[in-house]
Amino acid sequence: MSGGILEGKEILVTGVLTEASIAYATARIAQEQGATVVLSNFGRALSLCQRIAKRLPQEAAVVELDVTNTEHLSTLADRLREQGFDTLDGVVHSIGFAPQEAMGEGFPEVAWEHAATAFQVSSWSYASLAQACRPLLANPSSVVGLTFDASVAWPVYGWMGAAKAALESVSRYVARELGPEGVRSNIVAAGPLRSMAMKSIPGSAQFEEAWEGRAPLGWSVTDTEPAGKAVVALLSDWFPATTGEIVHVDGGFHAVGV
Repeated sequence: MSGGILEGKEILVTGVLTEASIAYATARIAQEQGATVVLSNFGRALSLCQRIAKRLPQEAAVVELDVTNTEHLSTLADRLREQGFDTLDGVVHSIGFAPQEAMGEGFPEVAWEHAATAFQVSSWSYASLAQACRPLLANPSSVVGLTFDASVAWPVYGWMGAAKAALESVSRYVARELGPEGVRSNIVAAGPLRSMAMKSIPGSAQFEEAWEGRAPLGWSVTDTEPAGKAVVALLSDWFPATTGEIVHVDGGFHAVGV
């Protein structure tokens, strides 16, 4: 498409696994808006990511990236260059994981090793991904992450909720440090969606019921388009002076009480 809001931009979208994900919606909309997109995943998910890359409007390149692998991080810029990406105008952090032991009830009983995994993969990786991409990041450029509003405690979310709170803070520190280089850092707080991430949470149906009853604009748990559009907007030049921000795409749920 010519004349889209990402015309001529090169964007890395991490963590694409299924078509039900915000990451996939982001990659698709980014292409429709004129971007060249490269995807990443790792391990067993890499082949799924390669399959999904073929379902986009234009088949996307795929690089392997495990954010817990220091070699993957240290070589990421060079491997992106090999794929023809000499600069990056945007990076989408769509990476989160907490072991089942860290979710559900029993929050204070969770062992450090399980909580640590949640923090490394879901929070620390935002900064390490930005650092890995830093040699390629254009001035201006944009890093965008995804959260589930961490300003309150949720049922069943457990240490993933604490890790998301850390992620939101990490984004602000990245905004502060990389701002002088023209790099913006923002987070989209989406409502509950029937993605792999949400399906892995025991008892997540109660989120759907709460949103249906309370979101002023209504909410569809199967529609990733609104969140994808928000990410693409933040990747574009239409938010040139916005950084360290959290944009809620949740039908307004966060703004109302009972």
